[in-house]
Amino acid sequence: MGSPVCVAFGQNLRAIRKSKGLSQERLAYEAGIDRSYVGKIERGEVNVTIEKIYMFANFLECSPKELVPDLQ
Repeated sequence: MGSPVCVAFGQNLRAIRKSKGLSQERLAYEAGIDRSYVGKIERGEVNVTIEKIYMFANFLECSPKELVPDLQ
């Protein structure tokens, strides 16, 4: 299990992806990454770059703020 920030980011990513009716495979394809890596992101096992955050937000048609957790 990763850091609380990575875990919360992954939960946000999964929730938004599912709300759009998208599979991990589709998100991975659009992001140019492996499906297993998307799974690791969603489980909070890896730290993603800010570039990937914006790419995910663009593809998911949401704000990067919706993906990044507010842990205050």
